[in-house]
Amino acid sequence: MKTSRRARRMQRHYSRMHRPGGLNLVSLMDIFTILVFFLMVNSSDVKVMQNTADVPLPESTATKDAVESMMVQVIGQSILVQGREVARLDSIETGDKTVGGLAEELAWVRERRGEVPEQGHEVTIMAGRTTDYRLLRKIMQTCIDEDFRQVRLAVESAKEVGSG
Repeated sequence: MKTSRRARRMQRHYSRMHRPGGLNLVSLMDIFTILVFFLMVNSSDVKVMQNTADVPLPESTATKDAVESMMVQVIGQSILVQGREVARLDSIETGDKTVGGLAEELAWVRERRGEVPEQGHEVTIMAGRTTDYRLLRKIMQTCIDEDFRQVRLAVESAKEVGSG
């Protein structure tokens, strides 16, 4: 039997409107991509300081996280500020109370930062466990004299040492 024009039109309309819907995969993929990047960026809650293999750090049992600040490193015969050599250990006189090249670099950094906070600027000193205490004291005194009064010493976390 032949169907009428109206019946065919109603059948087309019904089949078009009652079709099962499909997933819009493009939008779903966009959401998952953003979610993956968000999780990758925010997954780490541990502060990791750049350490070179030349500096065997002392161990610590502190539970507070490290704070990023300006880094002063003692590596071999060099004193580095943010990875740039500012003084050599063999050029430091035994009678000096401060380190000359370090003082100049810290003064330059202090001038660039502008106003000094009430507690002073922050600095982290990274020196090996075999570093002479007199040298470490000179470096700390130089930092304090140049208004870097929040001095921290970088140490290796005890929980990281045991899990190697």
